[in-house]
Amino acid sequence: METRSIGVLSASVVGLGCNQLGTAACDEATSLQVVGEAVDAGITFFDVADEYGMNYADPSDPQGWGRSEEILGQALKARRDQVLIATKFGIPPHADTEGRGGGSARWARIAVDDSLRRLQTDYIDLYQLHMPDATVPVEETLGALHEMVEAGKVREIGCCNRNGQSLHDAAAAARAAGVPPFQSAQSALNLFRRNALEDEIPACQELGMAFIPYYPLASGMLTGKYRRDARPSGTRLADQVPPEAQARLFSEKTFARLDALEAFARERDHTLLELAVAWLLAQPTVATVIAGAAKPGQAAANAAAAQWRLTPEDAALATDAVAKI
Repeated sequence: METRSIGVLSASVVGLGCNQLGTAACDEATSLQVVGEAVDAGITFFDVADEYGMNYADPSDPQGWGRSEEILGQALKARRDQVLIATKFGIPPHADTEGRGGGSARWARIAVDDSLRRLQTDYIDLYQLHMPDATVPVEETLGALHEMVEAGKVREIGCCNRNGQSLHDAAAAARAAGVPPFQSAQSALNLFRRNALEDEIPACQELGMAFIPYYPLASGMLTGKYRRDARPSGTRLADQVPPEAQARLFSEKTFARLDALEAFARERDHTLLELAVAWLLAQPTVATVIAGAAKPGQAAANAAAAQWRLTPEDAALATDAVAKI
């Protein structure tokens, strides 16, 4: 599979989003199978977070915190030199009652050691601040991350869920503090949700950062399995998205857009899934598309979708196909 750069790292253009590992949707045995299939399919980039696996319905429940990391570490320990592990910190568990916030140097130092233990590794390839923390100056966070790089615990650093201005502010803070800046930014981007094209991606271009889109398949809507009269059960969208949000998503406008995109892909002898991935990879600074998988076969299908390369003209036409509806 093609690779692209995130700082010194070379990541497969399709990664595996690991937020379903160890959850009710993807038990341990299935999780191990999914990760193994991903590696076999050429995926080398695995994106997880310390909070993944927690009980999102009841965040005060201590069970599950770090479970996705534990399973990923178990799955990759014999293949560690073949893969890149990206994880995140910044959301302290409910049991942590000390400190000022998840972006503090204190919490970052605790979190990295906990993640290293759960992942059964002595280094993290890409360590990312999961959420901006308004209670902590970003230079404090960057300073702690620089310490980790210097100590060999982390290879590159990144951030998530920051808008374009916030990315510029963080870069300026790094320059002023004399420490390396974030090398990557994660935000939502897909054919339905395109705000990052006008905000985060231009900022990444100006700052020389890699962009990592999440929600690349719009919670499964861009996989081709949803129809007006066919809404399969046992999916993340069916089981984890609230009914009111489903009602908004399963609208006539959504299905009209899907019709247009499927026709666009079919005219070029490709599938909707292939279009969703190819469109993302055609955008500036995109390094890897982190698509989730909770069932056997999904990771391999996502990896195979990366074989199509859209021209800039076709990428713009695909954008227009949904923007005008």
